[in-house]
Amino acid sequence: MKPAAKKFELKPPQILVLGFAAIILIGSILLSLPVASASGQPTPFLDALFTATSATCVTGLVVVDTGTHWSVFGQIVIILLIQVGGLGFMTMATLFAFVLKKRISLKERLILQEAMNQGSMEGIVRLIRKVIRYSLTIEAIAAVIFSIRWSFDLGVSRGIYYGIFHAISFFNNAGFDLFGSVTGKFSSLTAYADDWVINLVSMMLIILGGLGFVVISDLIEFKTVKKLSLHSKVVLSATGILIGVGTIVIFVFELTNMKTLGPLSWSGKFLASLFQSVSPRTAGANSVDIAGLRQATQFFIIILMFIGASPGSTGGGIKTTTFTTLVGAIVAMIRGKEDIVLFHYRLGKDRILKAITLTMIALFLVIFVTMLLSTTEDHSFLMILFEVTSAFGTVGLSMGLTPDLTEFGKVMIALTMFAGRLGPLTLAYALGPKAEKELYRYPEGKITIG
Repeated sequence: MKPAAKKFELKPPQILVLGFAAIILIGSILLSLPVASASGQPTPFLDALFTATSATCVTGLVVVDTGTHWSVFGQIVIILLIQVGGLGFMTMATLFAFVLKKRISLKERLILQEAMNQGSMEGIVRLIRKVIRYSLTIEAIAAVIFSIRWSFDLGVSRGIYYGIFHAISFFNNAGFDLFGSVTGKFSSLTAYADDWVINLVSMMLIILGGLGFVVISDLIEFKTVKKLSLHSKVVLSATGILIGVGTIVIFVFELTNMKTLGPLSWSGKFLASLFQSVSPRTAGANSVDIAGLRQATQFFIIILMFIGASPGSTGGGIKTTTFTTLVGAIVAMIRGKEDIVLFHYRLGKDRILKAITLTMIALFLVIFVTMLLSTTEDHSFLMILFEVTSAFGTVGLSMGLTPDLTEFGKVMIALTMFAGRLGPLTLAYALGPKAEKELYRYPEGKITIG
């Protein structure tokens, strides 16, 4: 290969960024067509771009109601974008390669490794096969249950359509829903706040989609190997603790709030609290009015959205493993220990530095966008912070700001969703110069901390 050709060769992170951007552009063009809207009128390109970005980045923030604004064609475009965006365009490309019996090249394996956030290429194609098989199986089972349940309310054909759409949307942690045409615009699952079937299936989809495919694979193979990897142990422990603590906090804060849990039965209060604890893990669906929550609850949900799901999943945020590493560092420092130990394993310094770097970049991004929008959007600071964090965590929960955003606000939120889906470090690697090995090290210095 010529040196000039090598100079312009794209790195895996750059291919991921360009790939997602291309999918968003194609989706935007399709959604801006007259046939994509229920009225038959073309949708403004910026609104189409925002929706395509939200769908591809599996977020769920919308400037127009999905159930009433888009035609069946537009809704199908959205759900295809969600499926491609959730599993990753490289995973979908690999699926076609499997169908066509095409060999996966070394470069493609490197891109898959980056896309799935894996430490090595070993077993990456085998993992992709599992991702595709597990995803389609889980979505199919949930679609059948949803279809049966909603057939009683909406009729058989509409119930099946809604079942398939929401199974894909919720498993990919997208949060898009079609109930605007049934229970009112932007209503999400508020009409089913005390429906055990809808809530339990939705939560299982959200949790499974947010655990990550490596963890799902470990759980399925547990009967055979009788052991879980450290990664799976950390993810499952952190997920369980965050959901449990979140349920208790939301239940206590909202118990007497007549705008949210107040009117529900005791079982409904518990179910709604549990659902609102699961949903901020990047799902975006809600069974109570988010704008009606108390400010303390809204701020607590911001924290949950910032933490997000787990690595290698369909969700965003800084990830549960990053959060656990930071908590481990705090505990180790307080106890005077040099190492962070999780489940009798010591974490390497590179894992700790990566966790700190990722968290700081994410924090700066959320703060920067929030400050910008505070000058352009005529809404409260908490409302703006909530929306920006929701966009970064690819959550999709909203206090009602998104439909009222200015054009500048829509662009900033769209860029935040894009950064959140790809991950701050992936973007930094894609946009930054190629790392070169240092030929020397500076002498160690000491500064006073704290």
